[in-house]
Amino acid sequence: MYRLMVQSSFAAAHQLKGYEGKCEGLHGHNWRVQVMAKTDVLNPIGLGIDFKVLKGMLQDVISLLDHAFLNDIEPFKTQNPSSENLARHVFEELSKKLEKEPARLEWARVWESESAFAQYSLE
Repeated sequence: MYRLMVQSSFAAAHQLKGYEGKCEGLHGHNWRVQVMAKTDVLNPIGLGIDFKVLKGMLQDVISLLDHAFLNDIEPFKTQNPSSENLARHVFEELSKKLEKEPARLEWARVWESESAFAQYSLE
């Protein structure tokens, strides 16, 4: 099994409704996003999926979040834009983009700081 990881980042603001503390108020992060794809199939030149293609797909997903107030974007109008929910959102949206590729998404990580991340996977 081959595993391929790419990362990117975006800046956005959010509020965590129902949180008791500073995070309930409007604040922002410079989010870092990492995704891991896996495949057991290589194309004729030995690639599972081109890093450029995978990173481009990830950029398509996070470009809608960049410099936004996350609480105003679906699905975060009805669920808190926590790191956990952001990781699931990235995983689900990127998985849709990978449907025609031999690679499948294994996990998505969303870092809200240098020392804290949430990861989502189907396992």
